[in-house]
Amino acid sequence: MSTETRAAGRCTCGAVKILITLPAKGCVHCHCPACRHAHGAAFVTWVSVLRSGCQLSGREHLKWYQDTPTSRRGFCVNCGSPLLFIADRWPDDIHVALACIVSEVEISPKFHLSFDQRVAWFPFDDSLPRLGTNMEKMH
Repeated sequence: MSTETRAAGRCTCGAVKILITLPAKGCVHCHCPACRHAHGAAFVTWVSVLRSGCQLSGREHLKWYQDTPTSRRGFCVNCGSPLLFIADRWPDDIHVALACIVSEVEISPKFHLSFDQRVAWFPFDDSLPRLGTNMEKMH
């Protein structure tokens, strides 16, 4: 008997649909400037799954932006929703923005990443571990 479940996600307009296999490999809040700027938010919560466990429909509406020489971000060309992140650092993984998941699933962030680059205007009072940009423990 398999313990795998599926979670569905989509962009705002529904042109790009995502189906991921759970359990996720991980879930983190990322505070790096690139994630903040791409999402227009204080931080982005990513769910990491194996690329083989991610099915996409509406690929003709998905555009990939080369964010760095080693990473790309996927977004919907119709509504602009930021959805996906892939990087050479994690070649087997795809990272899905948790906010685009529409299924009721139990996925919780495990730590803050790049916390040393966080914005000063948002108060963080949770007890999750806080890692710096180079994944060193901050406190």
